[in-house]
Amino acid sequence: MAYDNLLFQVDQGIATITFNRPKALNALNQALLGELSRALDAVAADEDIRVLILTGAGEKAFVAGADITELATFTALQAKVFSRAGHAVIAKLQELPIAVIAAVNGFALGGGSEIALACDFIYAAENAKFGLPEITLGLIPGFGGTQRLPRLIGANRAKELIFTGKMIGAAEAALIGLVNKVFAPAALMEEVLKTARDIAAKGRVSLRAAKQAVNQGLNTDLATGCSIEADAFALTMASADAKEGTAAFLEKRKAVFTGKLLE
Repeated sequence: MAYDNLLFQVDQGIATITFNRPKALNALNQALLGELSRALDAVAADEDIRVLILTGAGEKAFVAGADITELATFTALQAKVFSRAGHAVIAKLQELPIAVIAAVNGFALGGGSEIALACDFIYAAENAKFGLPEITLGLIPGFGGTQRLPRLIGANRAKELIFTGKMIGAAEAALIGLVNKVFAPAALMEEVLKTARDIAAKGRVSLRAAKQAVNQGLNTDLATGCSIEADAFALTMASADAKEGTAAFLEKRKAVFTGKLLE
């Protein structure tokens, strides 16, 4: 499948989607959102993909927000359609049953931060910048930022960033729990790939169950979340990978997980 605004590749079970509008700092427009939706569908349909990495082309930006030249032309109705489209694509990203890592290599502003927030976790280059600057345009975040950011870093910190529109660096983002790890720019992708390879070597069924248990549990009370976990734990015991993992432990060897979702 050909893309004009993305690069898409798969290598040994690890897919990488690269936002590829470097002259526009990889800004989001309707065309890019449509391509991202199609790329995510391709990832979801490929059972061999275990991990997805998102990053940006060039050295300056992951995604530097919405394309203001397009945004400035919208009527209120067009703005609602654009926001709904963004919400749908980012929800599709968050709901992928595989691990998704954001490799933030520069500016992640507005929609860029909102995409990163929908990933399972974020690794960032030292020069990365995060922010939701929509308030400086007389707007508010439109792709889930007002909802996902408070859930990740707490309401008070999130409101400070949203109300001021200020950018923060990678070190501060790590300090407040937005970013997991920070690396030198030249080392970022290799460090992301190390983690991706580690995850990809794990059992497919258990990875899916773990992600679903965490995500579903976050939207409910503790008792219900623990019930979700117990059900998911029981289901993983029926998988070929659980049999391989327990046998490998007893036989004192490294497990080789090759199980499928449907045995």
